[in-house]
Amino acid sequence: MGLSVPVSIPVSGAALRAGALEVVVLGGRLLMYPTGVCQEKAGAGPPAARSSATRPPALLLHGFTDNRSVFVLLRRTLGAGGGRHVEAYNYSPFTRDLRVTARHLARRVEELCARTGQEQVDLVGHSLGGLVARYYVQRLGGDARVRTLVTLGTPHSGTLVAPFMDAHPLVRQMRPDSEVLAELAAPAPGCATRCVAFWSEFDTLMSPVGTARIEHPDLRVENVQVTGIGHLALPAHPTVIAAVRRALDGPAPVSAGSSQATSVA
Repeated sequence: MGLSVPVSIPVSGAALRAGALEVVVLGGRLLMYPTGVCQEKAGAGPPAARSSATRPPALLLHGFTDNRSVFVLLRRTLGAGGGRHVEAYNYSPFTRDLRVTARHLARRVEELCARTGQEQVDLVGHSLGGLVARYYVQRLGGDARVRTLVTLGTPHSGTLVAPFMDAHPLVRQMRPDSEVLAELAAPAPGCATRCVAFWSEFDTLMSPVGTARIEHPDLRVENVQVTGIGHLALPAHPTVIAAVRRALDGPAPVSAGSSQATSVA
């Protein structure tokens, strides 16, 4: 769910502004896309930087058809001051099953922990990237390694947008009746990861729009509503970026089975 033009926008001033911003962000994405095609070289940085990191490293996962270039601004903000090591993970554009990508993610997380000397990481996933990360956390034991999972415009309950794309297996896995979403809806007792899900009423790739919220009785969840921002802008908008950093810097206590709701304007 990356480089896509919004398919429909309600007629209102806020919606028109959100749609215009989506167009601007899409243009920037197209320009930046070549810079993120290659997988970045893994490295924990110089010893001084490694020893000064006081927070778990953050690993960023892009959405469908995208790459790590979408996180240029978010990465810079999260890594400011040297208190957090930040990397972006490119999964294969030929991926046909997000569960396979989740297993690759598990290996990458173990390798990241070994390199940085940290026991846990934080994950931030945009769109499909959020589902990959959640599958790892819930179904592959990733909650032992993931302190906080932040998702941005992720179809946690499935999306009905673009039925003409059902030929792609990844798109089918993001449908409400998919096997993957049934697995994620299954019980997950004792899941230790804190989840923060950002969703927007102007996210035209989420249908119904509330599907980007996490609704699960066993998870520790905070759903954050974003106002006036569309799907593509979620990982790039300064307001959302600041809120993501706050979520990772100072996680509020959330008990298992609870679902807090907040908003970001």
